[in-house]
Parts: sequence; structure tokens; C-alpha cells
Amino acid sequence: MPPMNNNRFQRRPMPILPPRPLMNHQITALELRVVGENGENLGVISRDQAIALTRPEEGIDLILIAPAAKPPVARIMSYDKFRYEEAKREKKEKAAQKSAEMKHVQITVRAAQNDLMVKVRQAEKFFAEGHPIEVVLRLRGREKRNKDLAMEKLKEFLKMLPTEHRELHPPRFGQNGPSVQIAKIIKS
Repeated sequence: MPPMNNNRFQRRPMPILPPRPLMNHQITALELRVVGENGENLGVISRDQAIALTRPEEGIDLILIAPAAKPPVARIMSYDKFRYEEAKREKKEKAAQKSAEMKHVQITVRAAQNDLMVKVRQAEKFFAEGHPIEVVLRLRGREKRNKDLAMEKLKEFLKMLPTEHRELHPPRFGQNGPSVQIAKIIKS
């Protein structure tokens, strides 16, 4: 009889929560640069004076925003509003990060001119959306021996792209053939 597996009775690890900012009497700095409820700068004042400006019965607290600054920056506001603004900011950052996602265009050595034009239009669509592109020239079987022809075909494809672009790194050979990462040149 095999030994009994007791994994289902083990404790699950606790999720890692982001650290809460210091509030009110948890703040140890003696002087703080305080920002009021409406965003106005109240200047550098002592911690006790700043705590006197809070209204705990209304949910208005002193929240440490930038503990590394000299002097540390604290804001007088509702903790719930602070959490909401932080979540909104993180969501916006995540969306901005996702928009610059690497897109892939795959071509082959045997691709005819029209096939390459279809891939060029696809690459142009990715450029218009602001994505960097990885162009992969896929080689199969005996095609892997003729690396010079593969590099020539890849460079020919890059010349077909009407949008000005730059190579993020020089073309390199992977397991299935050469690839190159390119990005649209943004003119300022």
C-alpha cells in the first residue's frame, strides 16, 4: 500500500500584501512637510502640529507619502481615498506597461513577395499601435544550413517596411532561425 499523501492538509502560504503607509502616531519623524486635504502645501511643521490638523472622527488621517524625502512628506486625507488613488495609479501604470508589449511577425525563406507584403502590413499595424516588433525568420530542416540566405531574406523584409525603425539589437540566430527586434523611431 503506497504511503498516504497529506499535502491537502498542509497550510497555504499567506499572500504577500504591500506594506501599509505609516499613519498618524506611527510616524516617527519629528518634522514633516505636510500637504493639506486640497493639495495645498502647509510647509514644514512638527509631527504633533500635523496630527492636531487631522480629524479621526471624520476619517481624515495624516498619511506618510514619501518617507525617504528630507524632510519626509505627509498628506492629510482619508486613508480610503489614498488607497483608491494608489490602486488607480497602479492600474494606469500596468495598462501603460502592457501597451508596449513585444509583438511577433514570423516569416519563412520560401515566402513569396505577396506573403511578405501581408506581413509588412501586419508589422505596420503593430507600429501604429506603438508596439516594438520581433521579426523571426523560421527555418525548417535543411534550410537551417543556409544561414546566409536566411539573413539576406530577413534584411530584405526589413527594407520593405516603409516606417522608419531602429534595431533594438543586431540580428541573431536562435534555434529556429534568425530574429531581430525593431522599434519605430519616434520623432520629436
